Amino acid sequence: MRVLDVRQEVGDPRGLVPRAAQNIDTAEAAVRGVIDDVRLRGEEAVLDYCEKFDGVRPTQLLVPDEVRERALAELDPEVLASLTEATERVRAVHADEVPTDTVTEVAAGGFVTQRWVPVDRVGLYVPGGRAVYPSSVIMNVVPAQLAGVSSLTIASPPQAEFAGWPHPTILAAAQLLGVDEVYAAGGAQAIAWLALGPNPVTLITGPGNMWVTAAKRLLRGVVGIDSEAGPTEIMILADDSANAEFVAADLISQAEHDVVAASVLVTDSEQLITDVQRALPGQVAATKHSDRIGEALAGQQSALVLVRDLDQGLEIVNSYAAEHLEVQTRDAGDVAALVRNAGAVFVGDWSPVSLGDYCAGSNHVLPTGGCACFSSGLSVHSFMRAMHVVDYSHRALVDVAKHVHTLAYAEDLPAHAAAVDIRAERPATEIRL
Repeated sequence: MRVLDVRQEVGDPRGLVPRAAQNIDTAEAAVRGVIDDVRLRGEEAVLDYCEKFDGVRPTQLLVPDEVRERALAELDPEVLASLTEATERVRAVHADEVPTDTVTEVAAGGFVTQRWVPVDRVGLYVPGGRAVYPSSVIMNVVPAQLAGVSSLTIASPPQAEFAGWPHPTILAAAQLLGVDEVYAAGGAQAIAWLALGPNPVTLITGPGNMWVTAAKRLLRGVVGIDSEAGPTEIMILADDSANAEFVAADLISQAEHDVVAASVLVTDSEQLITDVQRALPGQVAATKHSDRIGEALAGQQSALVLVRDLDQGLEIVNSYAAEHLEVQTRDAGDVAALVRNAGAVFVGDWSPVSLGDYCAGSNHVLPTGGCACFSSGLSVHSFMRAMHVVDYSHRALVDVAKHVHTLAYAEDLPAHAAAVDIRAERPATEIRL
C-alpha cells in the first residue's frame, strides 16, 4: 500500500485519497437500451439478458415456492442458526427506529399531525456476483417489514450451477424471513423488471454493481431508490495504541469485496504504518482471494495516510465521509463522538466492520463515495414517508386568515388569499358542526 505523508498539508483534504474511477455515464448508455427493451418486451427481454450476462436462462423469472422451501430445508444448520441470530439482532436495533405519529396544536383548534406511512411495495436487490449475500436479504427485508411495507419482492441473479435460480442461501434467507416473491434476475434488467414489470414496485433498495447503479439512476422518478451505491470502503482512524494486526486484517476485509474497494488508514503514528506494512503481506497471502485483495490495496483508492495529530486525522475523516469508519485510538468513544460524517462508526478494538456486516444489529447498506456527509444508511425510515395532516377549525382559520391574506398578496397570488377569505367571511351559522 502506498504511504501518503500529509503532515505539512494545508487546504481542502477532500481529494486526498480519490475513490476508484467508475464510468457510470458510459454504463448509462448501455443500460438505457436494456431498460427500453424490458419496457417493450417484459419478461422475455429479462430472460434474454439473463442468458447473455449470467450464462443461464431460467425457465421463468419467479422462483417457485418449492424451490425456496427446499433451499431452506437443505440449508446448513449452522448457517441457519447464524442467519437467525443476525436477524434477531437486526430486528432488535431497527425496532427501536420505528417512529410514532406526533400531533402539534399550533393554535386553539389548529392541529398538524405528522403521520408516518409505509411505502406500498418495495423491490429489494441482492447481488450475486463474486460473493453470496444472504446478509443483504436481512438488512433490506427486516427494516422494510418493521416499517409496515405490505408487499416485498426480491431480485437476485440466476446461477448456472443452481438450475438458473438465485443462490440457494439467498432463497433460504428470503424464505426464513417470509418473502415469497423472488425473481431470478440480476443487473440492470432486474432493476428494470422491478420498476416496469406487471406489478411494479414503488421503491428499490439494495447495493449492486455499476450497471445496477446506472439503472437505478435512470429509473429514479419512475420509482424511488435508496442510493447510488459505489464500491465499498473502509477508513480507520488510529493512533499508536492500535493493534497493527487488527488494522491490517480490517483493511484486508473490505478489500476482499472488489478490486476497486477502498481501504484507508489515517494515523499520526509512523510506527503503526510500519507495523501494518509488515503485517499485510502474510495476512493477504493467507486469504482465499489474495489476488483481488492485493489489487484493491495497491489501487489509488487505498492508502496509509500519516497525519500530524488526531485533529488533522478527524478533519480528513469528516471530509472523506467513509461508508465504514473504525476508530482505534485511546479513548476511542470520545474520539468517535467527534465524527460527523460516516455511514457507520465502529469503536475500539472489538468492533470491526465485519461485525457490522453480519451480527452487530446495525445495517450494512450504507452510503458510499462521500455521500455519508448528507445521507444515511438503510433504516426503517428508508421505507416510510412523513405526511403532514392539517386539521383547523373555522375559528382557528379566522384567527390566522389576515396573515395568510398578507403573505399571499406579498407573493402576488391573490387566489390563494381568496381561498381563505371565502371561508373566513362566512357567518358562524353557516359553519358545519
